[in-house]
Amino acid sequence: MSLKSSNQVEKNRCQLEIEIAGDVFEKALNDAYHKQSKKIMVPGFRKGKAPRAFIEKYYGDQVFYEDAINALYPAALEEAVKEAGIDMIEDKIDFDLVSAGKDGLVFKVTVTTKPEISIENYKGIAVEKAVKTITDDDVMEEVKKVQDRNSRMVTVEDRSAENGDITVIDFEGFVDGTAFEGGKGENFSLTLGSGQFIPGFEEQIVGHQSGDEFDVTVTFPEDYQAAELAGKEAVFKVKLHEIKVKELPELDDDFVKDVSDFDTLDSYKEDIRTKLTETAERKSKDDLENKLIDKLVELVEGDIPEAMFNNKINEDLRDFAYRLQSQGLNMEAYMKYTGMDQEAMRASMRPQAERQVKTRLALEKIAKLENIVPNDDDLEEEYQTLAKNYEMEADKIKELISKEELAKDVCVKKAIDLVRDSAEITEKAE
Repeated sequence: MSLKSSNQVEKNRCQLEIEIAGDVFEKALNDAYHKQSKKIMVPGFRKGKAPRAFIEKYYGDQVFYEDAINALYPAALEEAVKEAGIDMIEDKIDFDLVSAGKDGLVFKVTVTTKPEISIENYKGIAVEKAVKTITDDDVMEEVKKVQDRNSRMVTVEDRSAENGDITVIDFEGFVDGTAFEGGKGENFSLTLGSGQFIPGFEEQIVGHQSGDEFDVTVTFPEDYQAAELAGKEAVFKVKLHEIKVKELPELDDDFVKDVSDFDTLDSYKEDIRTKLTETAERKSKDDLENKLIDKLVELVEGDIPEAMFNNKINEDLRDFAYRLQSQGLNMEAYMKYTGMDQEAMRASMRPQAERQVKTRLALEKIAKLENIVPNDDDLEEEYQTLAKNYEMEADKIKELISKEELAKDVCVKKAIDLVRDSAEITEKAE
């Protein structure tokens, strides 16, 4: 293969003229003949037994051209793109056959290329960084969550129901004396004050005792989802079977030994404080990076091919479909449930796709402007990080991701580090 010419025909579109030598084309034609001859019938020969020359004479000299070109095309295009030094984007490719014969094959392809964007003033970006100091109250809130998860339910028999109690009830609702669909339940667990039922229902259980049977009268909200019930008064026949409360374990060293690897409440709290601080710092760093990226996206100048946005949306749709599949769902069921069609799904993903494409272009440009080149240690560190994240052997990751591809990602990471390190950051307490 040889690249005869490379011309920019319009913005972000490049035309390549590619030549394939006669002997290479002849071999591809012969391969196509051997592959297809078994299916071809020629008068005077048994099916699959006709020589190539007779097939070409009967069906035309170009009978095997399409198969031969299809076999040669992918590798030839890849080599030509590499030789031309362009970044091709997966998009519509215009193909034009110039000549084909004993002297070889010549064709032109017009491809979409990655845009040459410009970006300035990416150093010294002014941005606020939210800083959260972990307080004793934050620590106790986490401790109490663990305490609540280790609580047990205790039946109350010596008093009436109070707000916060968990009640077990039977109920059946009537509108104008007629029971309605969905208005009946048995042994239903309801926490009083949770707002789980329509307004006024839970409040009328307060004060009753286990074994009581009583009526609860409520009015459905005007915007209630069941239109036939909206705004109507309903009477519920209720039987209160049981009243329960949460019994929390004592917060002491024994509790800590039961729920953790620590021996004292103080050491347990200190560990929680450390973890909360680490989480807050990660969130602060991520928020700062997002703010910087928002600024970078605003600084990007250049015409970006629509194909780049479409390709990103396609990638996001594939990832989303895979996540649905892992949950036992599919895209068709999801769209039916949400009332969205393919077009609406793509439209909803468009803003994020644009942001991600522009971010990548901006950081790649900054890496180029700053002559950022990762060394072998940088690449090895990234391979090890990926291996840890995906719980795979580093050697397997190296088989899946080439050094060239990984180097691009490392350059992008180093570029955002540069932008962050040069930014004018003002810390602001949350």
